[in-house]
Amino acid sequence: MKFGEVTEAPPSAAYRHYALGIFALVYALNFVDRQIISVLALDLKRDLGLSDADLGFLYGTAFGVFYALFGIPMGRLADSWNRIRLTTFGLTLWSSMTALSGMAQNGMQLALARIGVGVGEATASPCAYSLISDYFPKAHRATAIAFYTAGMYIGAGASLFIGATVVARWNATFPEGWVGIVGWQAAFFIVGIPGLILALVVASLKEPVRGLSEGLTAAPAQQPFRGFFEELLTMVPPFCLIGAARRGTRALIANLAFATALGLLAWFLITMTGDLLQWLAVAIGIYAVFSWVAALRVRDRPSFQLIWGTPSFVMLAIGHGLTSFVNYSVIFWSLPYVESELGATRSTAALLIGGAGAAAGFLGLILGGRLADHLRRTNPSGRILVIIAGSILPFIPLTIMYTSSSLTLFYILYFPMIFFGSITLPAAGATTQDLVLPRMRGLASATFLLSLTMIGLALGPYTVGRISAATGDLGTAILSLMGVLPISLILLTLVYVRLPKAEQSIITRARSCGEPI
Repeated sequence: MKFGEVTEAPPSAAYRHYALGIFALVYALNFVDRQIISVLALDLKRDLGLSDADLGFLYGTAFGVFYALFGIPMGRLADSWNRIRLTTFGLTLWSSMTALSGMAQNGMQLALARIGVGVGEATASPCAYSLISDYFPKAHRATAIAFYTAGMYIGAGASLFIGATVVARWNATFPEGWVGIVGWQAAFFIVGIPGLILALVVASLKEPVRGLSEGLTAAPAQQPFRGFFEELLTMVPPFCLIGAARRGTRALIANLAFATALGLLAWFLITMTGDLLQWLAVAIGIYAVFSWVAALRVRDRPSFQLIWGTPSFVMLAIGHGLTSFVNYSVIFWSLPYVESELGATRSTAALLIGGAGAAAGFLGLILGGRLADHLRRTNPSGRILVIIAGSILPFIPLTIMYTSSSLTLFYILYFPMIFFGSITLPAAGATTQDLVLPRMRGLASATFLLSLTMIGLALGPYTVGRISAATGDLGTAILSLMGVLPISLILLTLVYVRLPKAEQSIITRARSCGEPI
């Protein structure tokens, strides 16, 4: 079989479920490599001289901003090139960069490695969402996406157990280190290697024809990398200024004005917090997104109209992004919290929190996906009800957990907190795919993930770390996450009202922008 061979025949039920299982495993490794820093947090803090804000930056911003930014060109490439080959490349890159993280001697070196992990992982979900949408019909899509995204919680949970086990056994066997390698370094090496092996399995999968599940098949792109490089040039400073100038004086002035205003805001935040890298990275990310959206409006008006020009899509992305702001924060900080505040031993806490998180996340995603598909059959906005519920319910156990001094109670309530928080993602992901045409799915999923990472990952863990550093109380910092709930609920309620009309008008709006349908 050729690497990434394209097949025009509809896949059998057995094969599409096999492929789905492989993608879920890839996503699990995605989160093992992403989340491993949580279980190593206190070691990194000690050996590399880091603060809580630094840890939040390394876990969230350094990874998340570049994951989000490269998700856009990778999403474009997923819409035009072979998705199996792209996934194989990305998996190889991020696994290699995870292993290289073990060689970091300071926070800057670790940040550069985390950026590499982010760039590699940016290939995974745009390809997977697009492939799954071609493997599975619309009626089963949320359930399939739920199974895929279940890898997120399995990987995050496994990373805690694996990391804690490796560190404990390595340090017990080599108390003074071995050839200069200590436990946390060995953990990075060990979790990075399996991805290189799995990449060989991914390379053997078949590439389905785009739009196969809906009968809206599209011919292969004649210049698949053209759109990818166009996206890079519209997003990477200072090239985005050249792109703006090509669109006219008015576009250039708007770009420069936005950059100036953003630079002043970043300067103010850096002055207030002292966190140069955090706000510089966020400012670069926001500026790049602004430049890309402005260019997309000219280059691909149908895609712009169905994604950024659709209020339901934008409000869903922001509303669910605020939900991820909470989820990413508690997933990262829970283990350091019970270690530092409740006196838990790392190995026990990693096993209980990791195991409960994996089981709760898996069940939440699967059941949430099934419930979303069930509600969607009788209510065009039914999936949004699942997202709203998943935004509210986690705060009930969270409030009790972080105001109680009982470690046992924390462990018990961790399961329902993660379960309720995990039910939202399948419904949100499937809804974004339903709002666009088949050729735009990779770009739509990348845009959706952009909101999750820029809002949730780049800001959530850092914000908790910054508040913790300022107050000296990690529990208070986590409880402050409740401040985003009212905004999220307002946006999601508006999506519930507007969604049916948005879905019904997809073809009409795309044609009005010149889409040849």
